[in-house]
Amino acid sequence: MSSNKISPISKNIRNIRKKQGLSQDKLSKLAGVAYNTIVKIESGENSNPTIDTLRKIAKALNIEVDGLLKG
Repeated sequence: MSSNKISPISKNIRNIRKKQGLSQDKLSKLAGVAYNTIVKIESGENSNPTIDTLRKIAKALNIEVDGLLKG
């Protein structure tokens, strides 16, 4: 069952990353997660990332995890 709708998490990560002027590659390095993971989350292919991954991304973006979840 696939959905064309991108999750709020995906949109939030992309928007915050772009506002901070970071590439997907740079964010992956700052967060210590695979580049492919960032791409899959932002594209909606991975619509349910682990909380550990979200914590790493939030820390790299200097925000709280809650900031990634708001829709």
